[in-house]
Amino acid sequence: MSKIAVIGIIGNSVFLPVERFHEGGETVEASSVHFEPGGKGFNQAVAAARCGAEVYFLAAVGREYRRDFSEFLDNEKISHTLVFKEDSTAFAAIVTDKSGSNHVTVYQGTQLSPDDVLLFEEKIKNADILLLNNEVSEEVNIAAIKIAKEYGIKCILNPAPARVTDNFILDSVDLFTPNEHETLGLEDNKNVVVTLGKKGCLIKSTGELIPTVNSGKTVDTTGAGDTFNGVLCAMLANGNSIAKSARIANKAASVGVTRKYAVSSIPQNYEMKEIIECEANNK
Repeated sequence: MSKIAVIGIIGNSVFLPVERFHEGGETVEASSVHFEPGGKGFNQAVAAARCGAEVYFLAAVGREYRRDFSEFLDNEKISHTLVFKEDSTAFAAIVTDKSGSNHVTVYQGTQLSPDDVLLFEEKIKNADILLLNNEVSEEVNIAAIKIAKEYGIKCILNPAPARVTDNFILDSVDLFTPNEHETLGLEDNKNVVVTLGKKGCLIKSTGELIPTVNSGKTVDTTGAGDTFNGVLCAMLANGNSIAKSARIANKAASVGVTRKYAVSSIPQNYEMKEIIECEANNK
């Protein structure tokens, strides 16, 4: 079984579907309200676990929802190190229009420190891949990458939200997975898979465009990138080629966007098995 170590934030999310987005100071009425746990690293960890990987997850947790998060991760069979702090937990508000596009506002909440990463060293050491993103500080990512490099563990960074990337990270990460708006500083780097939404993804090292399979009407694109990243890592850690891993990840993300919300939209274990079997039968 592949082993993935993921570092990120965990918090609560509220989803508000609207007919159309606001203009100016306009108030727009939502048709419903839905709460679920979320965060890039959290979603990615769930996607990797549902793809059959053994997943270790590190995050900071504030005063609220501690038990809820731990129970959810237990149910997903994700081994977790939650660092309890006194600040408020992260929170996100996601407004989705009728086309499935979304506007997201995030409160980062309580944050991991580089020292917290030391609590996770054994998990990184035992992983096949360390998956990171930019919802934690650059200092935290650097601390984690240093541990991974010490033990020869492959590092993958989803550089979202976009920010200027430290030179150490540019030189040390094995694979970057930006979307087309997050490629700042990666223009000359070939170790990049660029996600292109409904167009699929581009593997820069080979120039291969992996198209997306249409799985139905797009309902909500929230979390599609997280699904892609988690599944991509699980497939790569199992020894699959980057092209095959990207095809499976594309398919999983394309299924996810036909459903509402983020973590709720990630294909379940049995669905991931079907996607992988379908890919095998096509070869």
